[in-house]
Amino acid sequence: MAADSEQSPASSLAQPPANPDLVLFPQGFGQRVLLTIDTEEEFDWSAPFQRKGYGLEHVRELARFQGFCEEIGAHPVYLIDWPITQSPEAVEIIRDALDGGVAEVGVQLHPWVNPPFEEEVTTLNSFAGNLSPDLEAAKFNTLRDRIEEVFEVAPLAYRAGRYGVGAKTAALLTQAGLAIDTSVRTLFDYSAQGGPDFSNHPAAPYWVDGARSLLELPVTSVYWGVLRQQGRTLHRLQRYIPTLFGAFSRMRLLERIALTPEGVSVDEAIRGIDIALDDGLPLLVLSLHSPSLAPGFTPYASNIAEVEAIYEWLRAVYAYLRQRGVASVTLTEILEAARTKG
Repeated sequence: MAADSEQSPASSLAQPPANPDLVLFPQGFGQRVLLTIDTEEEFDWSAPFQRKGYGLEHVRELARFQGFCEEIGAHPVYLIDWPITQSPEAVEIIRDALDGGVAEVGVQLHPWVNPPFEEEVTTLNSFAGNLSPDLEAAKFNTLRDRIEEVFEVAPLAYRAGRYGVGAKTAALLTQAGLAIDTSVRTLFDYSAQGGPDFSNHPAAPYWVDGARSLLELPVTSVYWGVLRQQGRTLHRLQRYIPTLFGAFSRMRLLERIALTPEGVSVDEAIRGIDIALDDGLPLLVLSLHSPSLAPGFTPYASNIAEVEAIYEWLRAVYAYLRQRGVASVTLTEILEAARTKG
């Protein structure tokens, strides 16, 4: 069964499963929220990718962020890339949280800064799934082993940097013993840059392979507005009519809402949460980038006020989630519940 599933379309994370094997959680699981942090180096998002010249100044803010998460009842998952594993300060802060049972870690692969360095640094190669299977595996294994070495725990999940999964990524994760992927960003299309197209991927957790050995937890995005049922079709048309979706958004007929404090207002997020919960989505996966925790390192946090707005977004969103009866969840709890139901 497992060998057959590796040949099926569902085993390629970059392709939407033809017949999604959605996870059926036990009744007591309810609806939950998971907070994921792309824990990474600082770099110029508007410049070409480069192996050197990145920064790690923001990592000191991880201590404040972790304390804040504990205050609001969030249980963060730090998705660690190679430069973070080279920062003693970041390792100490995150390992303390791991030791206290108040956080988890996963793998996040930025191939351009992750050894071994064999490929040309290009936009196409910034999506790890575009590398040769051997090089993708070599980079992943180097990073996974380093994370396990410095944090003294085995990482539980994977997110490809820039969501860059490829045809062989699922098999790589299964062979490496990881049971969870969270690289799929539902409703987003990166194909114009050579990345994957997630326009038609499910929003709900699903099993990637027939053996149910790899669980996908898509990063949550929803359509809002009177045309939301036609959202996927209209978004595909945008390839041919670039101004189409923007016009619908301005008229408040159709809006894509990602559950992130980066570029999404509290009001927008709450509308998105309502849609997701009312549609019965069992798991909301929130995301943000760790450099946004300090001013000047991402487009979403150019100054102190915008950094503080991220904290206020999280406080307001978690308060609303509690009001809606949505509790925080850990990767371990998700996996146990999914396997319990079978």
